[in-house]
Amino acid sequence: MSHLTCQEFVELVTDYFEGTLDENVRIRFDEHRALCPGCETYLEQMQETVAKLGEIPVETLSDEMQSVLLSAFRDIHRGPPTDRTT
Repeated sequence: MSHLTCQEFVELVTDYFEGTLDENVRIRFDEHRALCPGCETYLEQMQETVAKLGEIPVETLSDEMQSVLLSAFRDIHRGPPTDRTT
C-alpha cells in the first residue's frame, strides 16, 4: 500500500468528511494525517471552517458573496494563482 502525498490528502478531505472513502484509502489517509503535522493542521482548519459555514444560512449571503465562495472552492484544486507579471 503506497503512502498518500499531501496533494492527495487535500483532494480526499471532502470524501473523508462525508465518510465515503473506501477502507484502504481511509487507512492511508489516517496514516498520512498521523505523520504529517501540516496536513493535520489543514484538516483541523477545514473542520472548523465547515462547522462555522454550516451555521450560515445560504439565503443570508448576497448573490455576490455566493459567487465568490463558489468560485474559491471551485478553483481550490488549481492551486494559488501564478504571478504572470514576471
